[in-house]
Amino acid sequence: MYEQLREAWTALTGPNGKFEIVETEIRGEKLREYKNALPSLRALWQASAAHGNKEYLVYRDERWTYERAHHEVAGVAQWLLDQGVERGDRVAIAMRNYPEWMLAYWGCTSLGVAAVGMNAWWTGPELAFGIQDSDPKVIIADAERLDRMTAHADVVGGRILVGVRLPEDRAEVIPWARLVENSGPLPEASVDPDDDACIFYTSGTTGRPKGARLTHRGCVSNVTSMAFFGNVQAMALAAAKGADAATGNFTGGASPAALVTTPLFHVTANNCVAQSMTLAGGKLVHMYKWDAGEALRLVEAEKITALGGVPVMVRELIAHPDFATRDTSTLQSLGGGGAQLHPDLVKKIDDSVETARPHTGYGMTETCGIITSISADFFVDRPESCGRAMPCFETKVIDADGETLADHEIGELCVRGAQVIKGYLNRPEATAESIEGGWLRTGDIARLDEEGFIYIIDRVKDMVLRGGENIYCAEVETAIFAHDAVAECTVFGVPDERLGEEVGAAVVLSPDCEPLRADELRRFLAERIAKFKIPRHLWFLDDALPRNANGKFLKRELRDRLDPADAT
Repeated sequence: MYEQLREAWTALTGPNGKFEIVETEIRGEKLREYKNALPSLRALWQASAAHGNKEYLVYRDERWTYERAHHEVAGVAQWLLDQGVERGDRVAIAMRNYPEWMLAYWGCTSLGVAAVGMNAWWTGPELAFGIQDSDPKVIIADAERLDRMTAHADVVGGRILVGVRLPEDRAEVIPWARLVENSGPLPEASVDPDDDACIFYTSGTTGRPKGARLTHRGCVSNVTSMAFFGNVQAMALAAAKGADAATGNFTGGASPAALVTTPLFHVTANNCVAQSMTLAGGKLVHMYKWDAGEALRLVEAEKITALGGVPVMVRELIAHPDFATRDTSTLQSLGGGGAQLHPDLVKKIDDSVETARPHTGYGMTETCGIITSISADFFVDRPESCGRAMPCFETKVIDADGETLADHEIGELCVRGAQVIKGYLNRPEATAESIEGGWLRTGDIARLDEEGFIYIIDRVKDMVLRGGENIYCAEVETAIFAHDAVAECTVFGVPDERLGEEVGAAVVLSPDCEPLRADELRRFLAERIAKFKIPRHLWFLDDALPRNANGKFLKRELRDRLDPADAT
């Protein structure tokens, strides 16, 4: 099937191919991009008007068709213009995953106004920092976020505040209903491909978060990459095994529908899920917060075809007691990104849902979405890989001196192409450190095989250096997750006077399994990884591991909180 993949790849990206790749001068560099990509997110949104009365946004018992959404987005855009908001200005969006998030986003990007995705988990001071850093003319927020801003009038004052889903009117806060009452068409606007589409902040697990400047070109390139991936893999599998291979055993015929499980202020939910579904005429089903049981109910009720999140969400879904009784037969794709899917989870997905195939994507805020993607037979065959880089990227793996390494050699992954961000807002030094000559240093340790498949070994800063030996946390986590009793785990470095660092692991056990002792787990690991990689410090925790807003485990918080004297 790899020969068929190469042939399909070449046919689709070559001259006159549906996803033909060309080189274009972008910000002074010759970069790869898709010749036939849409010019802007405004154009993407306008194209979705053709979906008419199809369902678009669902939240609890509320529903929007594409027609209704277009009507309300036009109202938002006109209202922004009436307030003096112009192309190049910024509007902050600070709320949960409500449908208004997407409507506000499309209203902004349709005008060439940058939508600033404020992390909904931020405290008042963090919100104040984001507002001061991005300097938005308008802030669109729900009640909880508005409450957190009240103590920061010095930063918020003078900006136009819009309230979403407020239980009662507030002084000096404009109700959302006023924005969507306009009945006119979408206002005319000129949007350049290299205008800022949005500012998304990095997770901020160390220091102040950085505002990544995602362009319209980068965002539509990401949507095109996702469409390309669906096409190339379907072609390759069909050629290798026949037409049925393209969608596994699925024959349900349900319309595209995705469950939005991760925050819309990150590229996973917004750029990869929401934008792709919008272009395809699919349905976006929002949740108030993640709950595996509720997710299963929605899969059945809304006939969800695609469900992606961070790996722990998928583990919780499959392990939930309702999993066997809920109808999941419309699912075609189950997996996600934001962190590596461990090989055991790839197999569990493939074995657990008859109709769905496992999938993952590897990407970054700094690449407007995915760099790679892999699913179905390719993922089952290469469960430790995150797939090939999308054709709009050049890739290389470099050593500490910046020299390009050969296939299978381990170093830092660098990528170059139209999807790479313009830079970081107000951070020229950070931009220069991360992007040079168009090449983005991902900060991820990786290797490439002879077929171009990428294997992410670990984050550069997540690597444990023990007595001169590099230990990749993901490898140790994979070994721990192979034990049936483990529900969650994360691995990190613990300072050690003799060796510099020792390996530490925080583990949460499945409630329905027999208790597991530290010596039993270490014996289990001794059969899978070298002795020096086995955690010296093991903490068995009763509560779920702490995560950031994107669902990733907070390793540094755990390391700072857990006392080595309490480990086993």
